Amino acid sequence: MDTDGYRLGDEFITRSVEETVALGERWGSELSAGWVVAMDADLGAGKTQLARGIARGLEFSGRVQSPTFALINVYEGGRCPVYHLDLYRLDDAQAVFDAGLEESLREPDGVTVVEWAERWLKGAGDFKKLRQVQIATLSETERCISYEDLGA
Repeated sequence: MDTDGYRLGDEFITRSVEETVALGERWGSELSAGWVVAMDADLGAGKTQLARGIARGLEFSGRVQSPTFALINVYEGGRCPVYHLDLYRLDDAQAVFDAGLEESLREPDGVTVVEWAERWLKGAGDFKKLRQVQIATLSETERCISYEDLGA
């Protein structure tokens, strides 16, 4: 096991919050402006922990928290801006558009990390740099994190 958990193809098994954050940090260190990381998972599965790691990997050192009520948090001061969106309270792609979030999702000048992305991805079209992430809860501490890079 390395610091990012067990790797199984394009899947990772993380066994703690720290391993989930470390995986995100590794991903963030590899990402550049223009990427959208779209996460799909149940409540409490670790989406915000993964987002925290991605922001750290992009050299943002401040606090990262879920933007559930704000819809978007912008983290600046790293290699590029990080746009952290939480679409839990929105129903579909039209609601995302109506909330004015489309700009952060289409060719961002930084990296966009989206929680509850399934509410937006249906009918959202193609992307140049999209990482689709699924997080499955295996136990109280274990997560199976799989991803696919599309359009990159």
